[in-house]
Amino acid sequence: MDGIDGRVRGAVDVWLRWLPRWQIGTARPRTRICRKCTGSPIASAAGFGPDVPHPVQHALIGRMSAIVEDAVDDYTAKNLPLLHRELERAAARKRHAGYQPAEGLSPEFQGLDVDPQPQDGSPFLFTLEGLAGTGASSDTVPREPLSDEAKAALRHEIELSDECARATGTAVCLALIDHRPRIAEAVERLVEPQIEALVSDMFRGLDGDEPRGGLF
Repeated sequence: MDGIDGRVRGAVDVWLRWLPRWQIGTARPRTRICRKCTGSPIASAAGFGPDVPHPVQHALIGRMSAIVEDAVDDYTAKNLPLLHRELERAAARKRHAGYQPAEGLSPEFQGLDVDPQPQDGSPFLFTLEGLAGTGASSDTVPREPLSDEAKAALRHEIELSDECARATGTAVCLALIDHRPRIAEAVERLVEPQIEALVSDMFRGLDGDEPRGGLF
């Protein structure tokens, strides 16, 4: 796990530089549960409470997840040849699959819906999700069948890859705990005032809808 502490520190630094640019008014409401963030131990390690907006959490969790994924990819390339070959083949098939709107996004946007929800009576002319797969190539290489021995060996390598992911994830969470004070200070200074202002505006709007006098 050499270098995990430094990578976590660097990722937190990048998140702290990004956070001042986040505005609660531009956050798009989610229509589906985020599988990356829901129940994530990274959120607990960062000290995020339930009141921290999802986009704020997602941006940091995505960067921490990338550290784990990079470590697993490196371990796989060096130690797990069968799994590495299968992943390379899967990547090649994806490259032939045409336009993929969710590819290449910054960590704060990965895993989120690529399109906003349409408003009633105002459908989109096109959506990014609808463009997925356009330009696909037909010259894909057929997948070679695996023998029973190769399947067993591949399953074993997948188990080793999972163990690497768990160990790296644990190391990332332990390193992230040390940065809780920085994270909490940034949330208190940059996020909580926006939430308070939004709540204040909501109550102000409700007060304005109340009758000012008389029965009607």
